[in-house]
Formats: sequence, structure tokens, C-alpha cells
Amino acid sequence: MAGSASAAPDGGADDAPRLRLALADYLTLGNALCGFMAVWQLAAAQTAYAAAGGHDPLERGAVAAAVALLLVAAGFDLFDGRVARRLGGSGMGAELDNLADVISFGFAPAFFVVAWGTLAGEGGPLQHTVALAAAAAVLLAVVVRLARFSCQAPDSSTFTGLPSPFGAMAVITVVLLDPPVYVGAAAVALVAWLMVSRVAYPKPRGRLAYAALGCIVVGAGCLAAWALDAPGGVVLLYSGGGLLLALVLAVPVSLVAARRNDPAPAPADSV
Repeated sequence: MAGSASAAPDGGADDAPRLRLALADYLTLGNALCGFMAVWQLAAAQTAYAAAGGHDPLERGAVAAAVALLLVAAGFDLFDGRVARRLGGSGMGAELDNLADVISFGFAPAFFVVAWGTLAGEGGPLQHTVALAAAAAVLLAVVVRLARFSCQAPDSSTFTGLPSPFGAMAVITVVLLDPPVYVGAAAVALVAWLMVSRVAYPKPRGRLAYAALGCIVVGAGCLAAWALDAPGGVVLLYSGGGLLLALVLAVPVSLVAARRNDPAPAPADSV
């Protein structure tokens, strides 16, 4: 998770931060590398699409590989902070983590949106512009989200706004579900807004952590099975995508429901 690899450097005679890469930093670099490779896979698929005259859909294997690489990136992001806290990290951990997250959870999902929105159907310049705007919203939202996370107290029990790895998964899920471009762009814009919103997402701990992890594993497993052309592909795609989107939307929907159920406070009596 962003900033989670910022464990204090090893104690020394002075307070200078440790600048030698630690094991946790190599996991963070793995995160960045996976994000870059995912973009490369999509770019190669786009090139093949153009070479084929733009009639065939993007190669499914390349899309599946890109999705798998981003899931691996999320795994690296999950464990680099834990490794840093257990074994110690370098003074560069937090900065490396944010830079890697911008690549894997900002630029790569935004490239997914551009590749999908500009190749879908017979859309004209307006459709391409809308898709590009939605992609830009994702990238900028992740940059702002990560900068704000760096300013939060490390012991905070909640995330302010949707964490960027979850946002990236939601964006990719929307793209894989392949709705009409304008509908998909609106959904992507909603995810971008959630990342920079003030909605308080609880940090998964205890049973909530296991429940969230279970939803992610099942959802990602369904998408991976679909990508590998397993039987029941459409059911797997919609089941996995629906589960991941439900996980992302559960907190804001529950907050809206709670506000509607709570009676408005009575005005104070005038004296």
C-alpha cells in the first residue's frame, strides 16, 4: 500500500536516512516493473490491432497478461510494507512506493481506458475525447490520492478516499466488462472521484481484512479464469467483475444508506 514501505531506517550514529536499497524496495521495484510490463503488453496488442487493419479485437492473451501483471503489482504493493516493517526498510521506501504506484495504479489503468475507449466500436473524435478525459481523471486522481496519503498520520485507522490499488482494479474491471464507452467513462470518472473524495475507507483489519482479501481473491480468480478462456467465460467475467465493484462501492453506499436512516438533528430551541 502506498507509503507503507516507509518504515524507519536502521538506527545509526546519525539521523541520515539509509539510501541503500532494502529487500522491501526490491518488491516495490517489482511493482513498478509489473506496471510497465502491463502497459507494454497493451501497446503491443494495439500495434497488432493496427497491423490487422483494426478489425479484430485486442488479443485476449495480451489483455489477460496485462491484467495478471497488475494483480502481481498489487501483490508486491501489499507485501513491501510488511517486509519493511519486519526487516527494516530504506529511507527511500515511501518515495519509491508512491512512484511505483503512479505507474502501476495510475498510468497503467489509464492506458487501459485509452486503449479500450479509442478502439471500441465506431466511435468518433467525441468518444475518443471522452475516453481520454476519463483516463486522465484516473491518472490525476491517483497522483493526488498518493500525495494526500503521504500527508496522513501513519496511525490513522481509515483511508481518506478509495486506495489507489482498489481504484485501479475497479477501473480495469469496468474496461473488461466492456460497457458502452460513455457509460464506462462515467463509471471510470466515478472511481476517480472516489479516490480523491473524503469518503473514509476503513483499513482492513481482523475479520474485515480476511473478508476483503477473500472477495479480492475470488474476484481476481474469476477474471483470471475468464482471461484464460475457461468454460463459462461470460459468467466468470460478470461474477468476478461484479464482486470487485461491489467491494469498492460497499463503503460509499453504506454511508449514504446510514445518512438516510439517521434522523436529522432537531434544531435547538430558541430561548
